[in-house]
Amino acid sequence: MDFGITESIIAIITTDRSMISTTTVPIFYAKSEDEKEKLSLLVAKITKGMVHDLENGSYVIVRH
Repeated sequence: MDFGITESIIAIITTDRSMISTTTVPIFYAKSEDEKEKLSLLVAKITKGMVHDLENGSYVIVRH
């Protein structure tokens, strides 16, 4: 049997500078929508995570 955390939030990417983290999850601030999309894909690729659109101007990268 395998125990441990297998699902976790890796990062949040947003253009909203008023968003602050009260946890240990890093937030990356993008200057534009294009930069947000590119940054999300790169971070997901590097961390082997999946990008999820929260539909509030932010993406969350999660490892499933």
